[in-house]
Amino acid sequence: MQQSSYTTNREVSMSVWWMTLSGLCASLIGIGLARFAYTPLLPELIAAHWFAPSQAAYLGAANLVGYLAGALLAQTIAARISVVTTLRAMMLVATAAFFACAIPLSFLWFFLWRFASGLSGGVLMVLVAPTVLPHVPPSRRGVVGGFIFVGIGCGIVISGTLVPTLLRWSLVLTWCGLGIFALLLSVIAWNGWPHEKASPQQERAKSHRLRWPRNQALGTLYLEYALNAFGLVPHMIFLVDFVARELGQGLEAGARYWVLFGLGAMAGPVLAGYTADRIGFKLTLRIAFLVQAIAVGVLVVDTNAFSLIISSIIVGAFVPGIVPLMLGRVHELTFGDSKIQRRAWSLCTTAFALGQAGGAYGLSYIFAHTRSAYALLFAFGAAALAFAFTIEIVMAILGLRNDNMSVGAVQEQVNAACE
Repeated sequence: MQQSSYTTNREVSMSVWWMTLSGLCASLIGIGLARFAYTPLLPELIAAHWFAPSQAAYLGAANLVGYLAGALLAQTIAARISVVTTLRAMMLVATAAFFACAIPLSFLWFFLWRFASGLSGGVLMVLVAPTVLPHVPPSRRGVVGGFIFVGIGCGIVISGTLVPTLLRWSLVLTWCGLGIFALLLSVIAWNGWPHEKASPQQERAKSHRLRWPRNQALGTLYLEYALNAFGLVPHMIFLVDFVARELGQGLEAGARYWVLFGLGAMAGPVLAGYTADRIGFKLTLRIAFLVQAIAVGVLVVDTNAFSLIISSIIVGAFVPGIVPLMLGRVHELTFGDSKIQRRAWSLCTTAFALGQAGGAYGLSYIFAHTRSAYALLFAFGAAALAFAFTIEIVMAILGLRNDNMSVGAVQEQVNAACE
C-alpha cells in the first residue's frame, strides 16, 4: 500500500514538473525571446540598413501593441479552440515570427510579424500559469509559478549573450537561430500541458455564463500592477544609457549592469515564489512594492557602484518576480475558481501592458524634453511603486481584502463575480 502511494505521489510530482517546464518554455518563447531578444538586434537592423532608426523603433513598439491585443483576446481565442490548442498555436506563431523576420521583405511585413509575436506573448502570459497552477498542490504554487516565469529572465540573459554571438555571422542567421531555439522549446512543451477536464464545447458554454470579475479588491490590484509596470520602466529602458553617458562610465560598464539585471531576473521569480509559499502572497507582495520603491529611488540620491549593483539586481529580479506574486493574489481573491481567475489574470496582464506602455512613452517624452532627466525618471518610477504600496496598505486598513471569509461569503463573492 505504501509503495503504491509512493508511486502515485512520484507520478504526480513528475507531472507537475513537466507542466512547469512547459510553462517555462512558453514564457521564454513568448516574452523572453520575442520581446527581449529584439533589444540587441535593433542597432544591427539599423547598421545593416534593413530599416531606418525611426522604423526600427516602431517595430519594437509593434511587439508591445501586439502584447496588449493578446492579453485582451486570450480568453476569446481559448474559448473557441480550447486552452491547450491555443497555447500550442501561440508558441508556433512566435516561432514562425522569428523565421519570417529573417526575410526583410518590407516594413509592413516586419511590423505584422512583430505584432504577431507580441500577440502570442500576451496570450501565453494570460493562459499559461492559470492552466498549470490548478494542478499544483497549494503549498508549491508559489515556487512553481516562479519557475514558470524564469523564462522571462532567461530571455534577458540570452539577449545579452546568445544574440550578440549569432550577430557575428549575420542578421539572417540570428533570426533563424532564434527560430530554431523556439521550435525546440515548443517541441519540449508540446505534450506537457494538463488535460482539460471539459470538452471545448463545454468550455465555450461556461465562458458565456461567466463575466469579467468587477470587485473593488481586484480593481485596485489591477491598478497596483499597472503602477508596478510603470515603476520598472526607468531601469528597463534607461539603465544602460544612464551608466554609459550620464555617469560617463562607457557602454561596457553599462552592459555589465545589464548582465546583473538579467541575472536578477533569472533568480527573481523562484525566490519570490518560494518566499510567498512561506509567508503568504499578500505579505510578500507588500514587501515587494516597498523594496522596489527603495531600489529604484536610491538612484535619485546615490549613484556609487554599490547602489548601482544592488539596484540593478533587485529591480531585475522583480521584472519577472512580481508576476508569480500578483498571480498568487489573483488566485486568492478569486477563491481558486479557474475560469474567473483566467479572466482576472487577463485584466492584470492588460493593466501591466498599459502601465508599461504608458511609462515607456511618458518617461521617454520627459527624457526628450528635460535636461539631465535621469534623476527625475527614477523619481517617477519610485513614486509609482510607493503609490502601489500605499494602496495595498490602505486596502488592508479598510479591510477590503479579507482572505479569511466564511464559506458562504466566499461563494457569495464568486457568484457576484460571475453575474
